[in-house]
Amino acid sequence: MGRRGRGLAWAAFVIGVLSAAVSVYWGLGGTWLLDTVGGSLARLGRARNGVVIASVWGAAALKLIAAVLPLAAVRGHGGQAVWVLAWLASGILTLYGLVLSVVGWLVQAGVVHASANSDHLALAWHAYLWDPWFLVWGLLSAAALVRARDGR
Repeated sequence: MGRRGRGLAWAAFVIGVLSAAVSVYWGLGGTWLLDTVGGSLARLGRARNGVVIASVWGAAALKLIAAVLPLAAVRGHGGQAVWVLAWLASGILTLYGLVLSVVGWLVQAGVVHASANSDHLALAWHAYLWDPWFLVWGLLSAAALVRARDGR
């Protein structure tokens, strides 16, 4: 297989690994930026709630898998199953990032009103960083897969 899509796949990989690294940091007990994810999650994370910590580690593992899939697909590893999983992960990342980013931007613009007791700091961080991060990651993954497919 040629080199088409590899640069995009590497970019998606880096973004995915950075996302997983944040989860690993929180899973290990780090608290920097924890307040930006939301009230109860941040509170339970600081309290080292077992279910939340297990979920954070699960998220880190899924993020690492999603980071590797497009790179493996464009390099020709794993055959059709890897292509299908890479497309599935790309679609989930893109859809998740798109829907939550748009909703977040609408809240930030005042088009959609958040409740008075909403965590406005977390809403802003989700609108401008956390959710667009998934969108960009998904789009890079999809672009890598399209480009590599065109080179097949």
